[in-house]
Amino acid sequence: MPDAHQGYGMPIGGVLATKGVVIPNAVGNDIGCGMCALQTSIQSCDVDTLKVIMGKIRGYIPVGFAHHTTNQKWDGFSNYPGNIKVIADQINSARKQLGTLGGGNHFIEIQKGTDGFIWIMIHSGSRNFGLQIAKEFHNKAQNLCEKWHSNIPDKDLSFLPLGTEESSQYVEAMNFALEFAKENRFRMIEKIKDAFCETVSEVSFGEIINIHHNYASLENHFGENVIIHRKGATLATTGTIGIIPGSQGTKSYIVSGKGNPDSFMSCSHGAGRKLGRKQAQRELNLANEIDILDKQGIVHSIRNSSDLDEASGAYKDISVVMDNQTDLVDILVELSPLAVIKA
Repeated sequence: MPDAHQGYGMPIGGVLATKGVVIPNAVGNDIGCGMCALQTSIQSCDVDTLKVIMGKIRGYIPVGFAHHTTNQKWDGFSNYPGNIKVIADQINSARKQLGTLGGGNHFIEIQKGTDGFIWIMIHSGSRNFGLQIAKEFHNKAQNLCEKWHSNIPDKDLSFLPLGTEESSQYVEAMNFALEFAKENRFRMIEKIKDAFCETVSEVSFGEIINIHHNYASLENHFGENVIIHRKGATLATTGTIGIIPGSQGTKSYIVSGKGNPDSFMSCSHGAGRKLGRKQAQRELNLANEIDILDKQGIVHSIRNSSDLDEASGAYKDISVVMDNQTDLVDILVELSPLAVIKA
């Protein structure tokens, strides 16, 4: 994909088709990581109002390593696959992780769309719950490939053969983590809507757009049934509504897929990094990065050099990324950032 950057085994921003096997690390550590967005009915929001809304959001939604202090209720917690040990071991912790943002490149953003409306956008995943599932089954895949002396180019592409107990459990666990990640985003959306309703009079909301960008699924391409792994990539079948975020200083996009078969009907999941986290902290100028955001009037989260790993300068130019995938998606709405929360 045009946003691709280095990852373990395969790039982040990559799509891989396999026959007869599933590769946990080609899904990645944050199973179900993805995007939510929805349009509000309001057409403007001044800086003071934005700051009030963002303050309320921070009060409602734990960020970074923080979790809720009480168990969250969800029907999925009554129907989880308890036969899978890693899920049984992690489910109690997951009860407090639901409805939390996490850290890294995850964010909550308020934006202004070219359609004239204010939008809400979330980027988040399955938290530590999904990470532990990913680690467990990647380790199982590595052990099996070592046992059978499998000829693979990189141990980080270790696979689980379909039809085995290990692959069946991974697919079941992954799908449960996908549902957890979706519910996680929906819980946060509801809290953000509360923050708007408490601050802005007469506000309503459109339908939620939700799309994963770390998962595997059985699909048919070029006349064959294959497992498509999207690791930092978004489904872009004909008419699929997707979300491609930029950085906290650049535009994001609501898009419609074109169903291009040569990309396995996929598109990018964002701008993609051009600097590693430590590299960005070493090389980017803090004052310059703050100035870029301040000049746009963005309520942002860059405070000190440790925040530079998520500065605009750490990411590729999203306009170039979008130009490089005009054969994959059509742009429906361009979204410019107004206020950003990162851990």
